[in-house]
Amino acid sequence: MSQATRALAHAFETGTLAPRRAFFLRAEDPPFADIDAEQSFRPAYLRLKQAVPRLESGGHELGLVLLTKHKEENFANIARGWALLAPEGTLVCTGANDDGAASLEKHVGKAFGGVDSLSKFHSRVFWFAKSGDAPPEHWQKLAALQPVGDGSWLSQPGIFSWDHVDDGSALLAAHLPADLAGRVADFGCGWGFLTRHVLATCPAVTRIDGIDAEHRAVEAARANVPDPRATFHWLDLIHEAAPASYDTIVCNPPFHAGRAAEPALGQGFIAVAARALRPGGRFYMVANRGLPYEPLLKTHFASFETLADNNKFRVTLARR
Repeated sequence: MSQATRALAHAFETGTLAPRRAFFLRAEDPPFADIDAEQSFRPAYLRLKQAVPRLESGGHELGLVLLTKHKEENFANIARGWALLAPEGTLVCTGANDDGAASLEKHVGKAFGGVDSLSKFHSRVFWFAKSGDAPPEHWQKLAALQPVGDGSWLSQPGIFSWDHVDDGSALLAAHLPADLAGRVADFGCGWGFLTRHVLATCPAVTRIDGIDAEHRAVEAARANVPDPRATFHWLDLIHEAAPASYDTIVCNPPFHAGRAAEPALGQGFIAVAARALRPGGRFYMVANRGLPYEPLLKTHFASFETLADNNKFRVTLARR
């Protein structure tokens, strides 16, 4: 349980806030029973006893929002939380001070005419009643898929590099050959940039599985890549099996958990890719050049080579 969720639980344990029928967006351990939990990040979803990737129905008397370090995602979740509330319901937000919760409290207070709050465990908990003040239009737009980049893509906050093609993926795409064939996977597909690129440049690909642990990313990728050869899966590849075995895997692996870099996440993707490749299969990966991935590549692959290195990212081809 994060410090922010501890602070939220404290508010209910001390009677500062009263339990009622509630929902919890970006849920962790609920502070009391009778909570409809929404968690779109697969590893966190699997840790909860009961949750859904997205809540669609509203009318709740109480709403809880666990804030993240991403301001635009928080704006979007607060707008969604407001929409899920019954009239005069209460929306409660909790976040770590280090993630900018105090600054967000000021934005929310300005938008809704003031908030009540408490500070505990290096976190802020603040709340307000649903009255006549609707969320700013900009916040409401952030809560749904919207055009980004050149306008041919749909995305939303809560997805990695949600409003632009990240430099690592662009570098990997520039070094993928056009001879990829058969069954391919895009591990950590995000909103579908590499998946669409492979289908557009590699006519011999018969099927591609896009896989991501973020449900919002999977929804965006499905909207962005309507090609019938593409299928998308909401999976935690570190703890759940890949859907098939592959001739080629492309990957821009995640390596962040919360605020800290976690190279083990990328290392896990390398091991999973090795298991999911057919003999002789190819693994194309881009990663921050300073991450310690070479020993694992030596362990799991017959050979590997560097295709590009721009002093920030390194593109590697490994063969099973």
